[in-house]
Amino acid sequence: MSQEIEIKFRVADLRALARKLRTAGFRVATRRTHEMNTLYDLPGEVLRRRKQLLRLRQYGSDWTLTHKSKKKTGQHSSREELETGVTDGKQMDLILRALGYAPSFRYEKFRAEWTDGKGQVVVDETPIGNFCEIEGAPRWIDATAKKLGVSRADYITQNYAGLFAEWKKETGSGAAEMTFKAVRRVKRAGRSSR
Repeated sequence: MSQEIEIKFRVADLRALARKLRTAGFRVATRRTHEMNTLYDLPGEVLRRRKQLLRLRQYGSDWTLTHKSKKKTGQHSSREELETGVTDGKQMDLILRALGYAPSFRYEKFRAEWTDGKGQVVVDETPIGNFCEIEGAPRWIDATAKKLGVSRADYITQNYAGLFAEWKKETGSGAAEMTFKAVRRVKRAGRSSR
């Protein structure tokens, strides 16, 4: 079982971030690619109560099934992670449903992956704003954040479901999922009701 250690931070200017990444010795590993994520749970939110996550992700044409557990949050978010590629995501969805799992939350983004050969930095454009994740060894995360001008006060250790819940509370949005279509639809409905 591998350990995922990461932090996120908000990004105000994507171009400025790309310049800082290049200056810090990073290169693009994967260009901006559409990503759709579906979290699954059992009736009664069994996995959520156990602080576990079961996710089916489509990144471009690739599918991945991931289980995360035992989250520790301090300065960095740390979780045990099991992950495997899936050749047919639609069949995997049917298998999960046949086992009693149901989709509990969907979120999408456009993601670009950067690397310096020691760790990974991903830049996510989401319906609720732009974020960057730095994933690797804790010291490397802190050193990379410093190179990018990110202070420890800017570190975010929440996952996207938590960030979406926070965003909904702040904005009063009625969007049920963190997809571009759902967020856009709710924004349009809000404008037309005024």
